[in-house]
Amino acid sequence: MMLVGGMYVLASRGGQDGASFIMITIAAGLVVYWVWELRKISRPSEQKMPREVEQKDWVYDLIKNNDEMVFVAEVPGPEDQINVRLAAGILRIKGGQNFSKDVQLDLTSEMGISDYKYRNGVLTIKIQKV
Repeated sequence: MMLVGGMYVLASRGGQDGASFIMITIAAGLVVYWVWELRKISRPSEQKMPREVEQKDWVYDLIKNNDEMVFVAEVPGPEDQINVRLAAGILRIKGGQNFSKDVQLDLTSEMGISDYKYRNGVLTIKIQKV
């Protein structure tokens, strides 16, 4: 503001033409804009978590047939960190980056995991009667 006031005083001493008033208005606008930008940059921003660690709702698909279920979900890897267990109707999935989920399934006691595959971050589990 002091800069704008100083420019006004200098312009008023120089003469009373409209060009000096336009220059003062443009300069004031630029000063306000740059102060606003600098405050925005210097303000501590919200720290965003990486996409993999970010908390979000976990979505999975469960396809049921008469004697088989197929469970499909996105799970962080790598493949050697994927661990799948089925006990007492609860499917436990563990993956990379401290990923761990329990899913309650409506199963009979004769059903178990027959096969599972992990490709490109997608886990597919086949649960059949054993």
